[in-house]
Amino acid sequence: MATERTGIVTMKGNPVTLIGPELKPGAKAPEFRVVDGSLQPVTLASTSGKVRLISVVPSLDTPVCSTQTKTFNAKLSSLPSDVEVLTISVDLPFAQKRFCGAENVSIRTLSDYQDRSFGENWGVLIKELKLLARSVFVVDRNDTIAYVEIVPEVTSEPNYDRAIEAAKNAAG
Repeated sequence: MATERTGIVTMKGNPVTLIGPELKPGAKAPEFRVVDGSLQPVTLASTSGKVRLISVVPSLDTPVCSTQTKTFNAKLSSLPSDVEVLTISVDLPFAQKRFCGAENVSIRTLSDYQDRSFGENWGVLIKELKLLARSVFVVDRNDTIAYVEIVPEVTSEPNYDRAIEAAKNAAG
C-alpha cells in the first residue's frame, strides 16, 4: 500500500491527498515508466546521462499548466545543452502532441496516463483526482534529485527562476 500524505497541497483551497513518498534533494530518483507521443515507454534509466528538469502539471489543457509549460519552453535557450526539460502529465499523448503543436512548444512531453507510476513513485499523485500535483524536480546526471518544489496550491505557478537555477547548478 502506497504512502498517503496530507496537508501538503490544496486544489482551489481544498486539501487533497498525495500518494507516494516525500522526495528530497540528495535522494536517489525513483524509477518510473511513462510514454512519449509515439506511445513508446520512457523511464528514468532511458533519460540518464543528462540533467533533467521535470515539470509536472495536472493537465496541459488548463491555463496555469499551459503557462508553466510555455514558460519553461521559453527558458530552454538559457539552459546548458546537457539539460533536458520534460513535462509530465496524465494527459493522453495525443492531447500533449496537439497542445505542443498549437502552442509551438518543443519541450518533450510524457504521459503518466497508463499506470501513474511517475505520480506514485515521485509522491505527486493526487488521490482524489488521479491527476499529478504541480511540481518541479531537477535530477542530475547520476539520477540524484537536486531540487524539489511541490507547489502548495495546484492553481499556482512554480518558482521558475529557482528551478532554472537548480538545473544550471546541477549541470555544473
